[in-house]
Amino acid sequence: MNRYLATVAAALLAAAGTAFADDITMDPHPFQSTATRAQVMEEFHQFRRSGVNPWADDYDQIAHGSGAMTRAEATAAFLAERSTVAALSGEDSGSSYLARVAAAHSRVQATELAAAE
Repeated sequence: MNRYLATVAAALLAAAGTAFADDITMDPHPFQSTATRAQVMEEFHQFRRSGVNPWADDYDQIAHGSGAMTRAEATAAFLAERSTVAALSGEDSGSSYLARVAAAHSRVQATELAAAE
């Protein structure tokens, strides 16, 4: 009897809620392009001639870039900042490191209280 009531209750709940998957919100402002079709096609042909399309799914940013630093300079910079990175990714998410650095770099004068004359 309990199973029967549970099944009936589940069926009633499923029938009570209806879903409208085709109910969409229409944008009242139609899209207006700032480029002409000829400009878009020229840009497309430029990418095809160059062989590089930054909007392609398989575009590799690193393959076509170049840096100003040498490998040795990048390694030295990484090693110099390694302790900072370790402190910022520590258990407290770097809050004690940031507080220590802020205190060391702070140029705030000591608080002065006004005296009654």
